[in-house]
Amino acid sequence: MKIRIKRIDKTLPLPEYKTSGAAGFDFTARVATVIPAKSIGYVPLNVAIGHPKNHMLLMAARSSLHKKGVMMANGVGIGDEDFSGDNDEYRAALYNFTENPVIIERGERIVQGVFKEIARAEWDEVDSLSAPSRGGFGTTGQI
Repeated sequence: MKIRIKRIDKTLPLPEYKTSGAAGFDFTARVATVIPAKSIGYVPLNVAIGHPKNHMLLMAARSSLHKKGVMMANGVGIGDEDFSGDNDEYRAALYNFTENPVIIERGERIVQGVFKEIARAEWDEVDSLSAPSRGGFGTTGQI
């Protein structure tokens, strides 16, 4: 799949798959960013992306991100197809869960991305789904 991409700082690499078996490609921080203790910081990821039609960009933390004392503040990020202008630079919202400031260094790989094809839902409202209930959200019926 060919993806149109615009780098803000061309001295930093394009997002890349680090191994042949990697599911996601890594984004790097464009600038060093200090995230204060117990706070959220926004780290620019150096790219604006022209999405393929009917695709979204799913952004998730790299598996080592928590070792720095931060995690994605929104759990995962979703990049919509229409977030694709020249000035629509992606950013990672990171929550510092430590008691000290955390520095994300310029060029550091912090989040990964995966393109996923999407299907738009068309709602068909009914009075009953005609299926048995499982016992509530988050349970298979066992306490």
